[in-house]
Amino acid sequence: MAGQSNAAPVIIKRKKKVSGGGHHGGAWKVAYADFVTAMMAFFMLMWLLNATTEQQRKGISDYFSPTIPINRVSGGGDGAFGGDSVMSENTLAQNGTGASETRPTQERQARGDSAAEGEARAEEEERLAEVQKALLARSGESMTMERLLRHVITRVTDEGLVIELFDLEQAPLFEADTARPTQTLRDLSTVLAEVLQATRNDLAIGGHVRSYPLMMKENPVWPLSASRAQAGRDLLRGDGIPDVRFARVTGFADRKPLTPDPSVIRNNRLEVVLLRRNR
Repeated sequence: MAGQSNAAPVIIKRKKKVSGGGHHGGAWKVAYADFVTAMMAFFMLMWLLNATTEQQRKGISDYFSPTIPINRVSGGGDGAFGGDSVMSENTLAQNGTGASETRPTQERQARGDSAAEGEARAEEEERLAEVQKALLARSGESMTMERLLRHVITRVTDEGLVIELFDLEQAPLFEADTARPTQTLRDLSTVLAEVLQATRNDLAIGGHVRSYPLMMKENPVWPLSASRAQAGRDLLRGDGIPDVRFARVTGFADRKPLTPDPSVIRNNRLEVVLLRRNR
């Protein structure tokens, strides 16, 4: 019995068999990584669509386009002509940029300007520049003319040539808080009419006034600006400008100040716009 009590204990190990291959050797990790990468790419795409302009998106698309060395314009096909036929006008494909010089009709000229339109635009720019130069050249005629033209600033915009007539301290264009022109404005109208009679473009007149205190019972900015614009039109008509040339007469009140302080007298002004003919 003593010999048996000193014998080593018997340990039995039982192995549990798992059917199905266990973790499949980690293949699920690869699939999960592919899923995360795809989601990241998706969210990046959504961010780009929201954070870029149409022009920027077009540039990104062209960057990844394999046909970019051949065709600079996106088309429906993958050939050299981007989906257009070689039977197009002048045997050249039209992808929506530029215009047809041979037959610039509405359906064939795409989105560009024809050569005739480009020449007309250049002539219009030259005509506006000549009017601007003719007006400012009057300042050298006399001291009186030089004092008058201190009230004048000109600039060329997309709308046309803007001729701005504005108040100066001690030299207003209208009597205080009225639409009655002073002699200064009457003289300016005579000079301006002489220059404008050399053109045929339509005219637009806008009246602008300075801001008034908010505690006023009735703020006069709207009726006053409209009345002053109408007074400017009447002066030009009296100086020989035909009534048919006035496209519009508008009062802008104090909504477009030129200075940080909208109550400054510099904001009292008339804007006579020599409109472009293509507008």
